[in-house]
Amino acid sequence: RENSIHLCNPHLEKMKEDILYHFALGTGTHDFPALFGDVKFVCVGGSPSRMKAFIAYIAEELGLGSPGGDYPNICAGTDRYAMYKVGPVLSVSHGMGIPSISIMLHELIKLLYHAKCSNITIIRIGTSGGIGLEPGSVVITRQSVDATFKPQFEQVVLGKTVIRSTNLDEELAKELMQCSKEINQFNTVIGNTMCTLDFYEGQGRLDGAICLYNEEEKLQYLKEAYDSGVRNIEMESSVFAAMCNLSGVRAAVVCVTLLNRLEGDQISSSHDILVEYQQRPQKLVGYFIKKSLGKV
Repeated sequence: RENSIHLCNPHLEKMKEDILYHFALGTGTHDFPALFGDVKFVCVGGSPSRMKAFIAYIAEELGLGSPGGDYPNICAGTDRYAMYKVGPVLSVSHGMGIPSISIMLHELIKLLYHAKCSNITIIRIGTSGGIGLEPGSVVITRQSVDATFKPQFEQVVLGKTVIRSTNLDEELAKELMQCSKEINQFNTVIGNTMCTLDFYEGQGRLDGAICLYNEEEKLQYLKEAYDSGVRNIEMESSVFAAMCNLSGVRAAVVCVTLLNRLEGDQISSSHDILVEYQQRPQKLVGYFIKKSLGKV
């Protein structure tokens, strides 16, 4: 069954041209169906360099690129985001935090719509702080929750508070979990992900420039989060889930934990270990894409 992108904006039909400003792309200057019409998988992550590394990795896994081959940045006309493509896979950076990923997603969803893409799967791959997990564990998000552990994304639109659901595709999460079992290289769990507006106070850290609570209060809060089902903390999943829900897109969040927040606030692992940790979501999602394409 063809599942097309749903745009929740009737005004777009009246526009002669749609300029995706932060991508440096536009329907009047680019042939979206020719450029992106074959895309089936979109992977997004914070860092441009990580998303370039991912596209090189997936190209090799799918046998679509030459070793050491270069992949041009489709969004080279801007320094806001980076975008790379190989075969049916699009890899896009989203920056850090809800505002940055929100802007990117508005333009990405419109890009997929203008390209007439169907049956799209979008997966955020990234890093996070774990709660009660060994560093290096991978969390597949069941639902994103806010800093009060509610599964919702709250936004002010025209001066009014709008609340949107942050549930993610349950079947997709199960498929990814099965893929991790087949790889059998690292600990993977399905759990809730807490999405915060800040890296320091918002996540209960003791090492920011401002901190007006003590360690006991911090640990009590993180244990409450754990008891509510939260297994990791990051800063993008809530709006990601909400926007994918509204657009009818199958979506998942797959993040590795760089530390256990119950044991500290600062990342102490060596650079080499952190690089290997950051490759774990790539390996899992890469295997999932290969399996979905019948290449496993």
